[in-house]
Amino acid sequence: MARRRTLRPDEEELWQAVARSAQPLHPQRIRSHTPKAESAQHMVEAKGHSPAIPHFRVGEKARHVPGHDILPALRDQLATQPLRMDAKSFARMSRGKLSPEARIDLHGMTLTEAHPELIRFVLNAHADGLRLVLVITGKGSRRPDDHGPIPQRQGVLRHQVPLWLRMPPLGAVVLQVAVAHLRHGGDGAYYVYLRRGR
Repeated sequence: MARRRTLRPDEEELWQAVARSAQPLHPQRIRSHTPKAESAQHMVEAKGHSPAIPHFRVGEKARHVPGHDILPALRDQLATQPLRMDAKSFARMSRGKLSPEARIDLHGMTLTEAHPELIRFVLNAHADGLRLVLVITGKGSRRPDDHGPIPQRQGVLRHQVPLWLRMPPLGAVVLQVAVAHLRHGGDGAYYVYLRRGR
C-alpha cells in the first residue's frame, strides 16, 4: 500500500481546482485529504484561537518550564478522603488533642520488613479494642530531586503506608487515616483510627 505524502503547493492548487468541480457521490460522507492535525490547526486558526503550544523558532533559546508533579501531596490526598469518623473527634485528633493508645516505628525498615509488621500491629491493636494508634514512617532520607524518566518519591514508606492501610486485610479495620500533628511526628507519622471491635 502506498504511503500518503504531503502535496506540494502546485499539486495542492491543482487538487483544489479538481475538488471544486467534482460532485460527491455521497455528500454526507465528504472527507478531506488533509491530515487531521493540519485540519485541526486550520479550524483553530479559523475560530481565532491561538494554538496551545507557544511558537518556537529554530535557534531560539528554550524557555525553562518548571517541573510539575501531577500527583497531589500526601496531606492533600488524605484531606480529600471522605470523613468516616465523628467530625468532632477528627478535629481533636488532627489538632493533636487525642493521644494515641499505641505506636509503631517503621523508621529505617524496608518495604518487605515494614508491611508484615504494620499488618501485625494494626490487627493486634484492633483485637485489643484500641481506637487510635500512631504509625511512624519518618519523612525519608534527604536526596537531590530525582529528574529521571520514572522519578522516585522521597520517603517510600511514607507514601506506601496509606495505601497498605486501605488494602486488605487492614482496610476492613481502619476507619480513618490522617497525617499526625507536629507533636506526634507531623508529616513523618500517621494517625490510624480503628473501627470498634465486634
